[in-house]
Amino acid sequence: MKRSAVLIAGPTASGKSALALALAERRGGVVLNADSMQVYGDLAILTARPNDADLARAPHRLYGHVDADAEYSVGRWAEEAQAAMQECWRTGQLPILVGGTGLYFRALTQGLAEIPPVPEQIRSALRADAEQETNQTLHHRLQQADPQSAARIAPNDRQRILRALEVKAATGRPLSAWQAETQPPFLQPEKIVPLVLEVDRTLLCERIDTRFLDMLEAGALEEVRALAARNLPTGRTVLKAHGAPALTRHLAGEITLEDAIAEGQGDTRRYSKRQNTFFRHQMAEWPRRAPEEALPYLLSAIDRQQD
Repeated sequence: MKRSAVLIAGPTASGKSALALALAERRGGVVLNADSMQVYGDLAILTARPNDADLARAPHRLYGHVDADAEYSVGRWAEEAQAAMQECWRTGQLPILVGGTGLYFRALTQGLAEIPPVPEQIRSALRADAEQETNQTLHHRLQQADPQSAARIAPNDRQRILRALEVKAATGRPLSAWQAETQPPFLQPEKIVPLVLEVDRTLLCERIDTRFLDMLEAGALEEVRALAARNLPTGRTVLKAHGAPALTRHLAGEITLEDAIAEGQGDTRRYSKRQNTFFRHQMAEWPRRAPEEALPYLLSAIDRQQD
């Protein structure tokens, strides 16, 4: 088998995991996670990780292997994904990367800056100071510290703003300066079969709302209860999983379950919109297909590449 890979991106609840699984069954593939929340082990249901039945149908990698208390970065994911792809190629299997985190795909196809890790004490201190700050205030701070990054990061993208501020505080250099020294990409365009899965917006929102209810029925509230009992630092990424903040507030007696459901559904719908915006602007060259067209398209594209 050629050293190629299939890359399937799409918004949450678009059916991309089912597509990747169907492709893996037909082509002897391994499904590799490219979703920043599905790496964590504590919220299998709420982050829609593959279930036992899925895992029995095809091998899956990079799911649920990170503890909720651990810091995880796009750089670490890229290293693990590259190692997993190398193993697939050694064993004659097709790596199929699937997820909704556009930055993960960009790290493999456009390269990644080798930014030194931010010490935990710096990260914790900065995030503690930022808890009472609005997104707009933090973005203004970033404009002063790193104007180039501020110009690229939306004022409401709190996580990316904090990341840029952390890098400046830890290294003394702006994030934009580190990114200017980006390493060559691991995957070249001729080696990949990329696809963005597109779903009608109204249908996607209906899927999101229904899936959230299904998650609750499957035990998502109990997952959040167990996670809250760990008393993790407030800045931990997994605590921001879509639906988790609202369900945590419900468990604390602050809001009703009905309000938590509505808040979780709305948060997920807004996230799917941001995902689609990223795919449209940052991955404009990737082919788009509706779910019913996606599998035939990928099978045909793989055949053409392997010829």
